[in-house]
Formats: sequence, structure tokens, C-alpha cells
Amino acid sequence: MSLVITSIEAKDIRFPTSKSLDGSDAMHTDPDYSAAYVILETNDTSLEGHGLTFTLGRGNELCVAAINSLSHLLIGKSLEDFTSDMAGFWRMITNDSQLRWVGPKKGIIHMATGAIVNAVWDLYAKSEKKPLWKLISDMSAEQLVSCIDFTYLTDVITSEEAIEMLSKLEATKYQRVDFLFKNGYPAYTTSAGWMGYSEEKIRRLSCDAKNEGWTHLKMKVGGNINEDIRRAQIIREEIGDGVKLMMDANQKWEVDEAIQNMKSLAKFNPWWIEEPTSPDDILGHLAIANAISPIKVATGEHCQNNVMFKQFLKSGAMSICQIDSCRIGGVNEALSIMLMAAKLNIPVCPHAGGVGLCEYVQHLAMIDYISISGSLDNRIIEYVDHLHENFIDPVIINDGNYMPPLKAGYSITMKKSSIDAFTYPSGKMWKIESVMV
Repeated sequence: MSLVITSIEAKDIRFPTSKSLDGSDAMHTDPDYSAAYVILETNDTSLEGHGLTFTLGRGNELCVAAINSLSHLLIGKSLEDFTSDMAGFWRMITNDSQLRWVGPKKGIIHMATGAIVNAVWDLYAKSEKKPLWKLISDMSAEQLVSCIDFTYLTDVITSEEAIEMLSKLEATKYQRVDFLFKNGYPAYTTSAGWMGYSEEKIRRLSCDAKNEGWTHLKMKVGGNINEDIRRAQIIREEIGDGVKLMMDANQKWEVDEAIQNMKSLAKFNPWWIEEPTSPDDILGHLAIANAISPIKVATGEHCQNNVMFKQFLKSGAMSICQIDSCRIGGVNEALSIMLMAAKLNIPVCPHAGGVGLCEYVQHLAMIDYISISGSLDNRIIEYVDHLHENFIDPVIINDGNYMPPLKAGYSITMKKSSIDAFTYPSGKMWKIESVMV
């Protein structure tokens, strides 16, 4: 029986994390971790595709509306219509002649695209009874490359070059799979360094992180520089010199300000500074990178599409490539970015600060390691210890490493009880919030 998508349901799901300031940074002071959540229903009631795009609360309803606007492109189509030509599927959903005008391939319409595309991949993996990372890692070089639309990317990489790159890694792929099952994929924690936390809480969580075996920790900067210095000093006192420290300004600084502030923070030996200025400012990032070396410049979580990534990667403005699993248009586009990064020898360290993002990006990083880059050098996945209990297949961290997920799909299927409780504004958790207010 052909698997046909019969309906698409889009839900506005929000978690009131602003109460505890989990996720807070210099630019986003009161985040409610949220998801515009997609459910693809099919003519087989035992198979659904699930996907989401991450927001911080207000505006989530706009992503839901955009998902509904895109839904006509999928309803009534069979899964095979898409899987037989995944690059064509991605071109179709990103190039509707009317909807592309509100992008193209950027902003709310592209975030909605990411949720839908990821839901299709989730359905594809479930139908094949494989976790997504294995579904794609099991593909030949030609099959994987056939999932990618190379439009506007051929001045950096062509499909023929990509096949040649991947073919060189095919003979050793399953050695890397065995390594992941034994050791996992390295991770770093951001859970100790949120901007809104008190100094006492930062000290306690930093100490806990070191005792738990974390070898990399990230802190938020971008407030008052003297406070940033004080917080960095507290963290270094607790973690010592043996733990790598990363910093994240969340777009707060002007270019010259970023250079000056990082010179002040350099004594704490940060590995990278993340999003030091506007996420669209390629030349600004390049100027910062040139001025603060050997500190690396990391960015990408707000990068709009693979053409923007191409410019960041090719220019040298990006030392660490931080793909986001759903700001860009889903798995297909992520594969294209990882290929460019591999060709240019720039490590991919996915962004995962948000609900469901850890569940998502573990798959992408493992695909990169197994099939695309073949390397773990300077590669690491972000981890935040929030909201995993809401997913049927939550991430598993062992000694600071992501262990390969085993269940079929993209690990993003949320528990029905969580969907019901946190749907905005009708869910019981939001009704409780309104009563308390």
C-alpha cells in the first residue's frame, strides 16, 4: 500500500521557561522555549511524520500559519512521490511561485519549511524502520547527493565533487558507526552559563558540570563587560584550565565593540566567540575573526540559508559552522551545508539551545561524521538539559557524549500528554499560568 499524506496538523506549543530564565542571554532575556509542531497524518494510522521549528514564544503563531499555508503542497501526495526525488521535493516546497515571495528561503516561511521537511524525513525514516542518522548513513554516495539541491552552490561544490568526496569515505563508514556505539559523539553543555542566572547558581552549576565529566562548557556574554568578566572568572575558578570554555554574545555587539570586548575576555582562554555581531554581517564577522585570532568565531544558528552559509564559509568569516536543524529548510539543506564545510575543512558544531534541537542535531552530526567529513576533530554538539522529558525518544548523554538514537525516525515525536499540556493558549499548563498571573 502506498503511504499517502492525508492531512497536516500544526500546533502552537510553548513551555514557560521564562519563569526560571532557562535559555536567557543578552539579546533574549525572557525566552519561552516553543515549537511550531507538525504532524503528518497518513492513510496508515500507525505511521505519522513529526517535525518542529523552534521559537522563543511570541511569534510562534506566525510559524504555525506559515505551515498551514504550505500544507497544500503535501496533502494527497504519497511519501514515494518525495523519496524518489528528495532534491526535487525540496525544490518544490521552497519554490512555490507565490509563497517564495515572502522569503525566498528565509524568515518565517523557511522556518515553517524546515518543520515540514523534517516531518517528511521523520516519516521516511519510520517507514524504513531506521533512525534518521542510519537511514542517511546507509545511503551510497550517489543516493545521499541526490537528496541535495545544488542551486547557487556550484561555485563551491558540485554534485560530482560531492560524490567523489563521499565515495572516499564509504569503505570505512561502519568503523565510525562502531565508534559511535562504543564512545558516542562529544558534547558540550550550555546549561551552566545562562545570562539570567545568579553568580551563586553559575558557580554551583559550573562545579557540577566539571564533576559530571563535561570537558567543554559555554557561557553567555554580551551584558555589561565587567559583569561578563566577573562571570567568566567564576566559571574558570570552578572548571579550571583543563575544561574548554566557549562564549556566546547572541548578536549583541557592534563589530569594533566585539573586538575590544574579546580582547578583555581573552585572558580566560575562550575557544570561540559565538554570534559576536549581527548574524547577517559576513564582513563584520570576518573583521572580528582577523582581529581576535587565535580565538575562533562561531556562527550559524541564525544563518538564513545555504547561500548565506556559502559566503560565511568561503570568506573565512566562520571558523566554526553552527547549523541549526530547523531555521534552515530541514535535512536536505543541512546536508548541503555540511558538504561545503567538509570541502573547506571547517568543523560543524550544531546549535542545539532549544526545545527538540538536541534530539534533532545528534542525527545531523552523526551523519556528518559517518558519511560526510569522516572526522571528529574540533567537532562537538551543544547540549542543554531542558525539556527532554517531553519526547518519546529523548537524547541519551553518557560521560558528556551523545549516544546514537536507536528508535526509528528523527527523535522529535513529542508525547501526546506534553502536546496537550503545553499547547498555547488552551493547554492546562497555560491555563495554570493565566490563573497565577
